[in-house]
Amino acid sequence: MHNYGPYTFLYGTTAYVIPERMRSGLELYVKDHIEPGDFLTAVIRNDLKEAIGRADDENMAVLPAYVNYFYNHAPSPCWGSKEKMDAWLKEGKRKERANEL
Repeated sequence: MHNYGPYTFLYGTTAYVIPERMRSGLELYVKDHIEPGDFLTAVIRNDLKEAIGRADDENMAVLPAYVNYFYNHAPSPCWGSKEKMDAWLKEGKRKERANEL
């Protein structure tokens, strides 16, 4: 599991860094199965059109870092399609209910 400090993706001479304000959303989703905001949801679902439409200027500029993060560091069952994301969130709810018992 990634440590959720600064995440940088280097491509050629360009460094793409996921903004600090976005890291808690990544951690909550990957670690705790908590639904993120609209931009991260689009990225997680692998919906490029929606991600671009939801991105602010800062996130638009570092979109490759998100893709690289999910591809190389996130568990594969948690990203890549709407169905995978829905299953990931559902698994989190099951774990939460089991912990309440």
